Amino acid sequence: MAIRTAAVRSQMLSRLRAHGHHRRLLQTLPCAAAKSAAEVDLQQRPCSTSAASSPSLSIWRRKKEMGKEGLMAVAQLKRLAALPPAGAHPRLEQFMGSHVSRLLRTDLLAVLAELLRQDHVILSMKIYGVVRKEIWYRPDMYFYRDMLYMLARNKKVEETRQVWADLKSEEVLFDQHTYGDIVRAYCDAGLIDLAMEIYEDMRSSPDPPLSLPFRVILKGLVLYPALREKIKQDFLELFPDMTVYDPPDSLSDVDDEFKF
Repeated sequence: MAIRTAAVRSQMLSRLRAHGHHRRLLQTLPCAAAKSAAEVDLQQRPCSTSAASSPSLSIWRRKKEMGKEGLMAVAQLKRLAALPPAGAHPRLEQFMGSHVSRLLRTDLLAVLAELLRQDHVILSMKIYGVVRKEIWYRPDMYFYRDMLYMLARNKKVEETRQVWADLKSEEVLFDQHTYGDIVRAYCDAGLIDLAMEIYEDMRSSPDPPLSLPFRVILKGLVLYPALREKIKQDFLELFPDMTVYDPPDSLSDVDDEFKF
């Protein structure tokens, strides 16, 4: 009898241990399932990328780090561009075809950015043409903006008209702030005809007008009172509740206030 009781007690203890094991197993199942789901999610989810590498961000706005190939290309381009006739030496054209056309995208964009920074008009226009022929090229507002800034600084009319024609053919649209900055750049350069042509394009833009670009342009037209008055009237028609502060008739009037 004692033997039978001990056997029954042993059997009950083994069942309890089994139930405890199953209970612990059931408790760990949700964690294991969550871990497995997380691992699957990590495998399927693409790696997060910074804003600079997002496809929605213009490649022209990203930081342009120049590699060794780009540095060598800039130095050689400048050397060959100086050979007579300036910018048209056969060796320059040969180098453009044999080396520049083989640069990686990052190097090519960095080369153009550096030439724009140095105000090297001839070479910038050549690289500009190469970029637009690349298979990865897409029409880009910032690309054209930087080209126009450089051409305005160097007072280049024909090149501006060429770039502007390319821009329009590719249906690139500037935002209102960019329009205002470009018009101001051409006003500051004294290229008023071009500035007014770009201004008229700004006025016909589908984007709603903003007050700040108008104020930027008005400041650039202080030396051109007739044109300034015309744009001032446009501004007041669009923004009747705003005020335009006109400059003094003569800068000497301002200077007199501060004479001791």
